[in-house]
Amino acid sequence: MMIKTLNDVINFIEDNLANDIKLEDVAAYTGESDYHFRKVFQYISGIPLSEYIKNRKLAVANQDLVNGCSVTDTAFKYGYQSVDGFTRAFKTWSGYLPSEIKKTKIHLTYPKLSFYIDVRGGENMEVRIKEMPAFTIAGVSRRVPMQFEGVNNEIMELAKSITAEEREEMHRLQNLEPEQIINASYDADEKFLKDEGSLTHMIGVLTTKENISPVLDTVSVDAHTWAVFPNEGPFPETMQQTTARTYSEWLPSSNYELVEAPGFSFTIMDAEREDYAYSEIWMPVRKVKMQ
Repeated sequence: MMIKTLNDVINFIEDNLANDIKLEDVAAYTGESDYHFRKVFQYISGIPLSEYIKNRKLAVANQDLVNGCSVTDTAFKYGYQSVDGFTRAFKTWSGYLPSEIKKTKIHLTYPKLSFYIDVRGGENMEVRIKEMPAFTIAGVSRRVPMQFEGVNNEIMELAKSITAEEREEMHRLQNLEPEQIINASYDADEKFLKDEGSLTHMIGVLTTKENISPVLDTVSVDAHTWAVFPNEGPFPETMQQTTARTYSEWLPSSNYELVEAPGFSFTIMDAEREDYAYSEIWMPVRKVKMQ
């Protein structure tokens, strides 16, 4: 997905603010899969696509109210099924009732997005493409709160909770590259970039074996192509920065798109340097034609 495509989508949304904009229609406009487009849009923009569309609708609704449109006409114009629903959404967004805006003429804005390339000097990004068969991730899992930077204490507690029996079973099952204890994240709430909501986090191993003990949780993953991003440096900053670059730099310029499957990573801490590690980030992808 190129930067031009993202800006074209923004213009498409602007042209249809008074229409019922379905998220899958926005993705279809780009020729990308719905999952890939929403994921990349959210990572690059920092806001879910649905929330961006809602905020833009409410911003132009604010302008209509200032210009004298009635609350009822404005509510239905921007797709709300009732005045009450519009009033609640507008109050949450702005802190004001629509009737207050109509009376006081307060201008509230939410500018449309504009994407551009920020070139800050060349920096190599290593990636290798790996074909993998279907497998199961077997390990321990729980819902954990979102945290984009720093060490997630809930994940640390999950790691500490692994019993000797669970470790032994993971060791028995492990039979697939990268043959490391991995961290997989999936089922994230839409607000995952705002340190809000939660996701499912699993610490486990990749296996093709079927006789898995019930002491472990499992999630099945179909056969996919994987983009693998090795990185080395201060932990966890280097790995988090690499993850950000996969979305903001590699995906927009590659001929690959994300597949809806759990991504995973593993980390090997340096024995001599504290908070320094080698990591790999594995992202499920598929090849697409360049537009």
